[in-house]
Amino acid sequence: MFPKNIKLILAIGLLGYGIYQITETYIGNGIFMFLLSIIVIVLYFKNEILILAFLSLRKQNFDKTQRLLSLIKNPKSVLIKKQQGFYYYLNGLIQSQHNLTVAEKNFREALKLGLNTSSDMAMAKLSLAGIMMQKRRKREAQMLLTEAKGHDKHKMLTSQIRMMQEQMKRI
Repeated sequence: MFPKNIKLILAIGLLGYGIYQITETYIGNGIFMFLLSIIVIVLYFKNEILILAFLSLRKQNFDKTQRLLSLIKNPKSVLIKKQQGFYYYLNGLIQSQHNLTVAEKNFREALKLGLNTSSDMAMAKLSLAGIMMQKRRKREAQMLLTEAKGHDKHKMLTSQIRMMQEQMKRI
């Protein structure tokens, strides 16, 4: 795993070397360098560790996800802004199993940095609302639930939102 600036420098270097190879009539080498630079550019925008962590989270393998996320030592230098938001979102999902205070901090950081999809935003706000309900902060939980309902464009979380609103009436 390389810092994001080194990935850009590497991509520009590979692209330049590919152009040089083509001008020197080594067209096959030049095309290969172009393909390598495209791979490096794709990995700049989609971090390989976050992809693997997300896939292991989908399989409900929380230990492996935690191990993969711990490979990222300094998210600010390695990840771009949206990836940092997704990193904190995944950390919040993992920490919600163990420590709600750390999970709240991670979800707030993810929401502050922003997430790519509206369904991720809705899920983060829904999880944060659940944490607020457990901490007996009803007003903040209600506000987060209404925001989550607004972000849920595909209506995948309506049953969970309705269930949380019913539980909130008991508090």
